Amino acid sequence: MSDSESGDPTPETDQETGVVLDYLPHGRTEDDRPQYEKSPLAYVLTESEFGLLEIQVDSDADVQIGDRIPVQRGPESPVERIRTIEHDDLPSGARSELEYVVEEIVTTDEDRFVDFYNEAQPITLRLHQLNLLPGIGKKLRNNILDQRDRRPFQNFEDLEARVSGLHNPRDVLVERILEELREDDLKYRTFVGTDDQD
Repeated sequence: MSDSESGDPTPETDQETGVVLDYLPHGRTEDDRPQYEKSPLAYVLTESEFGLLEIQVDSDADVQIGDRIPVQRGPESPVERIRTIEHDDLPSGARSELEYVVEEIVTTDEDRFVDFYNEAQPITLRLHQLNLLPGIGKKLRNNILDQRDRRPFQNFEDLEARVSGLHNPRDVLVERILEELREDDLKYRTFVGTDDQD
């Protein structure tokens, strides 16, 4: 875990957003300070890197579960403080929303995740990024690679129709993303916290 104070917001085109998993208008229940000293907290999953954040928000902010909010401080942002957290730090309400939010992000940004199937590369001589997905062994991986060499996949429906044995390609990605969020000791991460910082 690390605390980070956000400085100036990045340009609007690069502004990271996150989906609110849980909102505690009166702060943490285990915080023994008087109510007037506690700030509202939002637990957020970032959309680009699937990062988990605890965000202290302005007490006047209108924040609800499922809202998309900027995860930088700025004049239009309700954010006062950001803290990176792990899955185990999430309150139970946020944990129960996590799968639904990941599903929504993958569904909403379908092109990005279909591109994973189109662009996945070998990691080592024996291991391919596609093999990190649940249920994808050597035979299914080779089938995906053969089909994408013929022409890129257009969407999840096209992927499922063309690759025999691959059922619910969206759900396979969701399962892998959740595994990467929950497991601290995975050797390879494909989706969580992998975006390059320029």
